[in-house]
Amino acid sequence: MIFHEIYSVYYQTVAKILEVALDHPLKKDEICKIIEKYAFSESVLSIEPALREQKWQLIRSDGTTVLKNHPSMPLTTIQKRWLKSICQDPRIHLFQDDLKEIDFPEIEPLFTLDDFYIFDQYQDGDDYTDKVYITPKDIKDENKSYIAQYLTSTLELDYNELLEKLNTSTSRFLVASDVNQEKVDAINAWISTCNKDLKIKTGITFEETTSRSYPNKTLASTVKGFVGADNQGSMGIERSWNSFLSGTSGKSVSLKDASQSEIANSNKSYIAAENGYDITLTIDSNIQSIVEKYLAEAVEEYKCDSGITIAMNPTNGKILAMADYPSFDCNDKNTPNSRLVQIWDSLSSEDKNKELYKMWTPKAITDTYEPGSVFKIITSSIALEEKFADTSSVVYNCTGSITVPGESRPIKCFKYPNSHGAQSLTNALENSCNPVFVELGIKIGKNLTYKYYDAYGFFGKTGISLSGEPTSGIFYDINKINDHELGTMSFGQRFTITPLQMITAASAIANDGFLLQPQIVDKITNTDTGEVTTFAPQEVRQIISKDTADKVASMMESVVEHGTGYKVKYNKDDAEFTAKMSGYSIGGKTGTSEPINNSKDGYTASFLAISPVENTQIVLLVILKSPGEGVNHNGGQIAAPTAGKMLSEILPYMGINNGNKDTGNNTNISENELY
Repeated sequence: MIFHEIYSVYYQTVAKILEVALDHPLKKDEICKIIEKYAFSESVLSIEPALREQKWQLIRSDGTTVLKNHPSMPLTTIQKRWLKSICQDPRIHLFQDDLKEIDFPEIEPLFTLDDFYIFDQYQDGDDYTDKVYITPKDIKDENKSYIAQYLTSTLELDYNELLEKLNTSTSRFLVASDVNQEKVDAINAWISTCNKDLKIKTGITFEETTSRSYPNKTLASTVKGFVGADNQGSMGIERSWNSFLSGTSGKSVSLKDASQSEIANSNKSYIAAENGYDITLTIDSNIQSIVEKYLAEAVEEYKCDSGITIAMNPTNGKILAMADYPSFDCNDKNTPNSRLVQIWDSLSSEDKNKELYKMWTPKAITDTYEPGSVFKIITSSIALEEKFADTSSVVYNCTGSITVPGESRPIKCFKYPNSHGAQSLTNALENSCNPVFVELGIKIGKNLTYKYYDAYGFFGKTGISLSGEPTSGIFYDINKINDHELGTMSFGQRFTITPLQMITAASAIANDGFLLQPQIVDKITNTDTGEVTTFAPQEVRQIISKDTADKVASMMESVVEHGTGYKVKYNKDDAEFTAKMSGYSIGGKTGTSEPINNSKDGYTASFLAISPVENTQIVLLVILKSPGEGVNHNGGQIAAPTAGKMLSEILPYMGINNGNKDTGNNTNISENELY
């Protein structure tokens, strides 16, 4: 209340008007502008007439003031006692450097230091650091070199730069941020020596701050997210789980009278702050590091716009890795990444903010894309489950293209004008033959197609505990879709889903047909009690039978051993890699989606892998967006070998057995067949 009386809105506003009037005569419009700036909008109705009509005889009719000096207000005795009290707190130097003017020798303080209660508002385990300030005007010239020498040695600063600033500046400036408590204590001890023994005034003050630090910097940055200036979560896990991480603020409770002054001798109590919980993610830091390393290499090598990778355990839905490249450093979130820096200077302030927000978001969750031929595993599972096909019968004939009845536009095989000829469904998946899947898509029909798309989770959120998931991808209206469109959807074109939706659906196939909710938080720990809450796998539904799931998985293994996905295991130019990978049981599917209507987004190359094929422990999705000009954009050419490099380190790390089963006989696969 005391400070409210001293610095009331009306007083400050009128004082500002009078200050300006001392400089030049004021007009009505200028008075109104000052009121609107420093007071409430409705204050114009009372302050301006009171001055203009000279109810308050402060402004003459010509706009000049009767005052000769800047306005000030004398302090009452109780105000002086209050000020004397708070001046005992060393933290007052954060706001006021020179306290001589409010040092009232004849006045007793209202409270002593023993009456103060200081505690951590957020007892959340974050590091405490200090900012170190210095005020040159408080230091004698002959002492500046001595002080600069000590600070530069203690804080590892540049001596010449600090000394120059001490000699040229007068007002307080920041010397160093994030100074740990050990150094703060040492500086305080030195200051005490200077004051008592050497009679030297140092001009040094401190400002205590708390901060969240991220030792792993860019690792899983879009998943972790970060906190804002108020230590509240702004993105990622920090935002989605903020209520658990931030804890509860402490409080002081006391009795007050009608003027909001504390009643003397009344009981006062304190409610201590509560620590935040510890959140343990399902992310495996080693797998995350491997994924990020090779994803970055691929994006740079193939001159892609960006890349996304997700690794998931299909048996429990746990996300083992989730990576974006380019990424960002959680400790330096406002610095543009390698992609943004190329266009940064050309952006408006508004566009810079938009681009930073995009940089911070986990693309695996928020971005939608055309899955391309990876989606053929979904079409295959529907066809097998509904008995429209089997894996071995040679019942399809690829002529290089297929024309849907009633349409003049042919849908081409990537091999056009050549063809694959007679094929089984397994052969068609190995060859990634579009015409076969167009035929299947039309057979299945729109009703069954959309029924299974819904069951696989493409029409809604996956339920992962991270914000930003879109409600749904973009699909044709079931009431308006025609056979041509149904055919293109069968091989993953002309609709969009999220990478997380794709890998969750693929994991259902790898998990005997059971769809699980993806999980990124493994457990939460109450740091006060040690109580641990774990999260069990959440089974959503069974989509297909185990028999169908096993057949699709087997077909995916054929894609790797005899089809377009062979580069995940076999590299004719790297005998060591081939030898290392040949014994692993790996299934996969390549994907290449074309830009829509000459979209600037370019091609998207992808590869989805499962391993081992039986009793799968990891599903891996690699997406490379917009490969550069002159780069082969096919998923088999760039995404499959990238996934292979990742798996070459991940599989041994996970303890997945290498059975030395060399079934590869892939020399008959030509480079142009990698779709």
